[in-house]
Parts: sequence; C-alpha cells; structure tokens
Amino acid sequence: MGEGYNGMKFYVSCAFLKTSDVIEIAKAADDLGYEGLGIPDHVVNLEKLATPYPYTPDGERRWQPFTDWPDPWVLVGALAQATERLKFLTTVYIPAMRDPYSAAKAIGTAAYLADGRVELGIGVGWCEEEFTLMGQQFAKRGKRTDEMIRLMRTLWEPGWTEFDGEFYQTPRLEMTPTPPPIPVYSGGLSDIALRRAAGLDGWIGDLITLDQAVERVEKVRALRAEKGLTMDGYTVVTPLSDAFLPEHYDRAAAAGIHGIITMPWVFYCGPDATVAEKIDGMRRFRNDLKLDA
Repeated sequence: MGEGYNGMKFYVSCAFLKTSDVIEIAKAADDLGYEGLGIPDHVVNLEKLATPYPYTPDGERRWQPFTDWPDPWVLVGALAQATERLKFLTTVYIPAMRDPYSAAKAIGTAAYLADGRVELGIGVGWCEEEFTLMGQQFAKRGKRTDEMIRLMRTLWEPGWTEFDGEFYQTPRLEMTPTPPPIPVYSGGLSDIALRRAAGLDGWIGDLITLDQAVERVEKVRALRAEKGLTMDGYTVVTPLSDAFLPEHYDRAAAAGIHGIITMPWVFYCGPDATVAEKIDGMRRFRNDLKLDA
C-alpha cells in the first residue's frame, strides 16, 4: 500500500483508547496500510499531583481519571500475534521509572515476539510523584536515561556482556532471547531533549504545530551536524495539531518529517467514536488523502 506525500508514513495513536478496543484498531491499521501504532506509557494516574503537566498551558492533564494505560510491552506482545506488518512505536516509554534490567527484558521480549517491528520511543518523564511511587529517583533522570539506553543496548547484544557506568554496574551476564535491532528515538520539545535525540536514531515530537515541528527538526539537524552526523537514516515522527490537508503533509515531508502520529477518526466523528466509526475514519482518512493511489 502506498505511503504518499514524499514517503510520509502515518501512525495511529492508541492513546486514551479502551484496552479492549486496541486489538481491533491495530488489526484495521495493519490491513489498511498504516505504518504503525503509537503506544503511550504511564504506570498509574495519581489523583492529586504537585507536578504540573508540561504539555498544556494550564498544567492540567489531557486525560480524565480512569483512562486506560495498558503496559506497552504486554500490549505489543499481544498485538504482534494479531498483526503481520504493523510497527509498534512507544510515544513515549519512560525507562528511568524502572530498573534497566526489567525494562530491557520486557522491551527485548516484545521486540523478539514482534519480529523486529518495535521502535522504542523514550522520554525522561515529568511526573515526580510517579517516579517516587516506583522507587526511582527523579533527580538526574536524564543522565540515568542516557546510561540506561547504553546499558540496554548492551543487554540486547548476543553473548556475554558487561557494563560499568555511573549509575549501573553490571557483571558479566547474558540476557536471552536476543531481540532484533531496536531503533531508539527520543521524545521531548526542550533543547536538552533535542540534544539527546540528536545522538540517537530519531526524534518524536509532541502535539505541536507544523511550524513548531519544522523549527525543532532544524535544531536537531544542526545538533547532529555538530556531532559530524547527517540526517541520513534518521527518523522524525510527530503528531501535528494543525495538519490535515495534503499540502500540510507535503510541507512536513519536505522539512524532514518522516511520520505523522494521528487519530484519523477525530477528523470525521470526534474522539468518542465507536470502534466501528474509528475504523471507518481510518479508512476514510487514507481514501481522502489518496494514500493508496
């Protein structure tokens, strides 16, 4: 099936969906030719927070209490058996809320079961109370995340491995099964987040305007150039708050954005659509944009 718009790929977000509906949405996305499924991450949703949510003007969360937050890797393990080509992109997973060995085991197992269809989007996290509940230090979470990525990549290598870091000292060991290669993309909008992303395999944006996305892609491009790296083979995926026409996606592709994370049914029947309406919206979106032409 065609991608359209200079190779632009479209991911369906399963954020805030009922867990019982995600398998049908994933099957439809697989059949309709979408590139992948975006899967967010929270372990719990605390009733009261002192930490403001960083991605809304008023600091309030985008979701209501009792919204489903399924474990990403349990979900991927199930979805991998129900789909054939669909990729699974975490948007984003917070490694620093976990210990690196449990995280590496869960991610690696899911990637193994999905036969290499996992794209690991990571973030450093924003909710201090959730870190505390999970028994992980909120301070220095950025440095720990950077080290965890290096350690997990070591754990995913075949054979005996060892690691000696600032936060994690790992004796000679092996972790099996060995997963296929797992690309790692970093999310976030701050300069620090973009600098982290520039050293990895890709960048994931938040719900921002096309202008804001283009500006940040240029920053990533400059940061990679400082490291002597080009954008060849580098992946940029983001939702866009103001893109819905072919010319919008043309501009995004020309700027170096490779993938769009979207909820296609919102354009046709809103966020509270039934599963059947959601799938119909996914089909209409591809037809209206002539993605299979």
